[in-house]
Parts: sequence; structure tokens; C-alpha cells
Amino acid sequence: MSRAYVARGEDRILDEAARASTAGSYVTQSDGVTHYRLAGPGTEPLVLLTPGITIPLGYWDAIAADLHAGGLRTLAYSAYGRGWSDRVEGRYDQALFVRQLGELLDAVAPVEPVHLVGTSMGGLLAIAHATRPGVPAPLSLTLIGPAGLSARRPPLTRLLAVDPLARVLGTHFGHRLLDSHLGHNVRSPQDAERLRRLVGEPYRFHGSIHALLSTLRNFPLAAQHDLYRRAGRLPVPKLLLWGRHDRVTPIDQLESVRELFQPDDSHLFDHCGHMVPFEDPHGTARLLAAFFRTITGERSA
Repeated sequence: MSRAYVARGEDRILDEAARASTAGSYVTQSDGVTHYRLAGPGTEPLVLLTPGITIPLGYWDAIAADLHAGGLRTLAYSAYGRGWSDRVEGRYDQALFVRQLGELLDAVAPVEPVHLVGTSMGGLLAIAHATRPGVPAPLSLTLIGPAGLSARRPPLTRLLAVDPLARVLGTHFGHRLLDSHLGHNVRSPQDAERLRRLVGEPYRFHGSIHALLSTLRNFPLAAQHDLYRRAGRLPVPKLLLWGRHDRVTPIDQLESVRELFQPDDSHLFDHCGHMVPFEDPHGTARLLAAFFRTITGERSA
């Protein structure tokens, strides 16, 4: 996509002053600065929470609090272009985000085994990281409403392939497109309003809409069957969670994911849409903690 632009509604610059009011930590990596939060008690294994296409790290706060109460530690972060992480030059593609994830672990938890948890696009990032040559196998791999099994890319991506058109769409209609997408993620009006508050503030920073649309153009969000096959061959415990009313990664993809990913266990949330961790964080945390306990029991047996 063409060089970054400032979209309507982006009225803030992401700088040290903007970051001073936020909780968490920052690390400078090869592509830019990443905002992350490493928290929790004790020395239990680390749970790495890998984000979807729009969300900042605050998306995981309620789940992280529950996991901390159970003695677990968590590492959450904002992908480049989201939250208070840098808006970077260049393509927002899979290589960029996998590099960010790997460098973050190298910087803050270089020798620790981790439970990998990825939601939506974050599921693809978790798989891509875990299947990289030379990367130690995670303790477990959990996918929540994972992306990548649609046969075709969304029609919007064809429009974004034309640079002048992409710039016009992003500059003038980007926030409207974002708002429409967010409206499909959760079921209740209350959750929709919470989500817009969470996501909306950092999308005021210059370059945010460019980052989102560049991701839609350059990140392979469809036909990732081979990646799932590689995940299925990983000799680690695997868990699959999904919202029955998911309109972003529809539930009719469930059987395909089960066949390819080969999870040890799976669970449907009957009352949730796409954002299960946001809509039912306590239920999600309970299932994750129980899953992790079974692994700990197996390792100590």
C-alpha cells in the first residue's frame, strides 16, 4: 500500500507524551516500539495472549486478572499499528507481526516456555510463530475464533490493492469501515459500546487506519489451510474455543479447523459472537486455567 496517511478522525500523534498516561511497558524492536504488559504472581508458566486485527492489549484485561488470581502470569501486547504500539512504515504483513511476536518474547521472556493463546488473526500469528524453524515448542496452543479458513479474501481487499483508491477509502471512510467491522464482532449493544471505547481512543493516532487497511491488504487472512495442517502436527496440547454466533469467522468453519488443527479439546460459547474473550472473559479464563492445569498434571506425573 502507498505511504501512510492521516485519516479523518486521527487527531493525535503517538509520542512519549501520549504514552505517559498509559499503563504497561515499552520495548524498542527492529521495526518499532511495542506496548506490552507482563504481569501476574509467582513463577508459573507464562500465558502469551496474541491479539486480533483491531484490538489493543486492554482487550485481555479481565482474562488476565482471572489468570493472575489462579497463580498464572500473562504477557499481552498491542500489534504494530494498534493501541500504543508504533505505526510503522512499510507493509503490515504476516512477516512483520510474526517478527514482532518473536522479538518481544526474546526481549522479555527469552528462555521461558509459554502457553500460546491467539484470537482471530492472532491465532494465525500464534501458529506461524510456533511452527517457525528453531522456535521451541510451546507448552500448549489455544485458538479462539481463529481466522484463515475462508476460501476467498474479503471483497474489500481487492479495492485496497489499488493504491490511489486505498488512500481515498482510508482517508475519508476508514473510521466508518472500522465502526462497521466492530459492530459485527459482539452480540450485545453493551459489549459493542465497550468495544468501541476500548478500540476508539488509540485509533485517533495518525496512521492507525492505514495500518488496519494495510493489514487487510497484505496479511493472508484466507486459505491458510497449510498453516493449520502444520499446527495439527505440533506435538503439543491444543484447545479450540469458538462463539456459536460468530459472524467474522463463522462457526461453519469449525469442522474444517478441527480436522486440520486436531485439538485435544474444544468448546462452543452458545451466547457469544466473534470476541469470546471480550464477551465472556471469566468463562474463557476458567476453561484456559483448567486446560493448563491438565498439562501441568501430565508434566508432573
